[in-house]
Amino acid sequence: MRMNVPVEPDRAGLRPLSARSVVLSLLLGVHPPELPVRDLVRLVEPFGVGGSALRAALSRMTAAGDLRRTDAVYGLSDRLLARQLRQDEALRPRTRAWDGDWDMVVITATGRGPAERAELRARLTALRLAELREGVWLRPANLVRPLPAGLARVALSYTARPGGSAHEQVARLWPLDTWAVTARALLAEAEVADRPAARLAAFAAVVRHLLTDPVLPPGLLPADWPGEELRTAYAGYQRELAASLGARGREA
Repeated sequence: MRMNVPVEPDRAGLRPLSARSVVLSLLLGVHPPELPVRDLVRLVEPFGVGGSALRAALSRMTAAGDLRRTDAVYGLSDRLLARQLRQDEALRPRTRAWDGDWDMVVITATGRGPAERAELRARLTALRLAELREGVWLRPANLVRPLPAGLARVALSYTARPGGSAHEQVARLWPLDTWAVTARALLAEAEVADRPAARLAAFAAVVRHLLTDPVLPPGLLPADWPGEELRTAYAGYQRELAASLGARGREA
């Protein structure tokens, strides 16, 4: 059996902000995810990114396929639009009442190389499934989301009711205590961050952590689970960032 432990960097998952990180965080946080370069120049300044560093980052990101450019407007590529959708879903996951059923995915494809196996594992983890043993992934069936059609080429999906205690099964699949400790550390970091760059770094880490939330039925979570508190804090930051973007746009 494998424990599905999210790997978090030191200091609750905070990472130094590069020009690329700032641009992506801003675009991932706005709808539609596109901004004119003149606005980006103004918007990145509070985060310690100068005009020359921004333009170099935009050039590299466009060449790498992270961004698309139309005239002087930069927007997210299709690949990163999919990331924005996952990020939005992490903030507002669609759930339903749990009746005791579990979603199970069994990998049937063989002969795949390491890169293909890693890509499939990442896809299944993004679907908030957890690996019980090699090739067997499952979770409580409380999420409202279809499995990707392409998954049928490499796996079979079932609805099942594993024997034994659901709480014990959850404990085998997800390190809930570890997740909660990191979530509370992130909340503390976000609360004390007072500079724009520090707040952006803190909430970028919050988003990464929310993407690893298993979103389990309430009855299977610890009583003091901080998932909703983390989502509320991030939603507040989104409103703060949107207000800042609007104010800077009016100043133009």
